[in-house]
Amino acid sequence: MSQTRTHRAATLMALGASIALLAGCTGQDSGGSDTSANGKDVTITFWHGWSQDNELAAINANITAFEKLNPHIHVKVVANVSDDKSEQALRAGGSNAPDVVSSFTTDNVGKFCADKIWVDLAPFLKQDGIDPTSTFPAPMLKYSGFQGDQCSLPLLGDAYGLYYNKKAFAAAGIAQPPKTFSEFDADAVKLTIAAGDGYQQLGFMPDFHGYESSPAHYLGQWGTKYFGADGKSDLAGDPTVTQMLTWQRDLVNKLGGYDKLEKFRTTFGDEFSAKNPFETGQVAMAIDGEWRTQSISDDKSTVDYATAPFPVPDDQASSYGRGYQTGTIIGIARTSTKQAAAWQLVKYLTTDTDAVVSFANAIHNVPSTVAALNSPNLTQDPNFRTFLDIARNPNSTTTPASINGGAYQVSLQNFAYDVESGKKTDLAGGLKATDQEIDAAIAQAQ
Repeated sequence: MSQTRTHRAATLMALGASIALLAGCTGQDSGGSDTSANGKDVTITFWHGWSQDNELAAINANITAFEKLNPHIHVKVVANVSDDKSEQALRAGGSNAPDVVSSFTTDNVGKFCADKIWVDLAPFLKQDGIDPTSTFPAPMLKYSGFQGDQCSLPLLGDAYGLYYNKKAFAAAGIAQPPKTFSEFDADAVKLTIAAGDGYQQLGFMPDFHGYESSPAHYLGQWGTKYFGADGKSDLAGDPTVTQMLTWQRDLVNKLGGYDKLEKFRTTFGDEFSAKNPFETGQVAMAIDGEWRTQSISDDKSTVDYATAPFPVPDDQASSYGRGYQTGTIIGIARTSTKQAAAWQLVKYLTTDTDAVVSFANAIHNVPSTVAALNSPNLTQDPNFRTFLDIARNPNSTTTPASINGGAYQVSLQNFAYDVESGKKTDLAGGLKATDQEIDAAIAQAQ
């Protein structure tokens, strides 16, 4: 399922703040109504999931700047709130629910929009003359809405690309990063160094249980649609899904087979630590997000690396430069009685170029507006700027929203696990069965 680096780390922590803390955060002002339109003081509550010191400092700096520009609007911020806790509060409503809330999981957009948990922001955008199609990159706009309901907006993003070990490339006689999968496969084999019945160095870990080598991230390089025009799951009818599964299975075999790769994978350290296998040199190439550039620096890793777009299928060579995108979203609670003030905060955080750029630089995420992506004030680190180029690429894609969240991705991923391990070999039949499973789950959720 599509998740940001922050969300994946956050799911390993205890759930948010205590009930007592949440109960003390009210979304109501003394009058119980939105008075921001006439310039009178109003207090709104903003829940978010960021928890690291640099993240908190960055979001709080933007809140301070917003309050300075809007002195009649006061923002009560509650940090480190899980998606589950936010959803529970929004469905329950009442004085303890937030006015503005952000989520790290774009898979939830379909639920938020369909269930009217978050309000449609299209009227607010229209009233302020903001054209969303020219303001936000297409994939980010896509993952923040569902079936015509723009119930959220993007608030920074993630883009996936290739990390490669320059020293290992030089030793193997590889002059430049691969652009197509045939080049990538050849390099992965060439970079692999055996050690007994295992590896001294693995060119690439293709297994779907790998840290970021999920079906969704791979399929971003094919531009897979997932659903047909009729809204039905179309994994069996879309040849790109079969092509991806076949490519991955073949690469697994080229690199020693599933069992050997899985045994090596058990030696990897935690993904979000200095023991990450790319940082330790256990793998020479990795698919990862833009945040890894900062992690490598923070971990004081000595790996000599560079970044590039992840390769694309040979028959789509002209699309090289694309990548899978996801990110953080932000919206306004349907139950909020202060939606005018809440919109001012959402608009500032998502469309003010300086706010977006400063936030992106501080937490090392991809900016989420076209203007911010082209700002000269963005970090000049060439390894990070690779991901800015991916975000700008018109061929970059994301996974579509669904009414039952990322359940369809889980169904595909479970089938992919069986394919790579050899438990299932009938791709056509297996994908048809997966389509039926996805459609049945969606129908039940409606």
